Amino acid sequence: MLSLEMDVALVKSEWRFCDRITEYLSDILGQGHSDPARYSNFLSVAANELVELAFRWSGQSGLMSFSLHRNATTNRLTIELPYQDLSGGRHTSASLIELRPPLAGEAGDGKAFTADTTALLGDLATIFRSTIRIETDGVQSTKIVADFPLAEDFQ
Repeated sequence: MLSLEMDVALVKSEWRFCDRITEYLSDILGQGHSDPARYSNFLSVAANELVELAFRWSGQSGLMSFSLHRNATTNRLTIELPYQDLSGGRHTSASLIELRPPLAGEAGDGKAFTADTTALLGDLATIFRSTIRIETDGVQSTKIVADFPLAEDFQ
């Protein structure tokens, strides 16, 4: 659906770029829904949090990319940024951190990353009934990947 690549230094030069990127992404996410404004407005909250995380996590150089993909059941937002050690040194090789709504009978504490990040992403995953994961190859890039359901029955 969309692929957008920007220089990290440009994105970080002004905080307002977070809002503009989020608005652009959420408008596209809303396309094709019975109430596109409602869907995009609601998802803009989650998209904004993810774009802000990328804004804070990224270094000062390199490229940051944003992409949207749609399949029969989900909209996928992927934000890729130059690798930064986001784990405080706990993860030294390739890693995957996945947060999703808890399944029936399962504890809802997600997988360890950092307490604040895990709590924020876990809350977003629950509210939006989505799966959010952070992937890093430990060398070149870190990706934030969020799968949002196409269904409009948010909590």
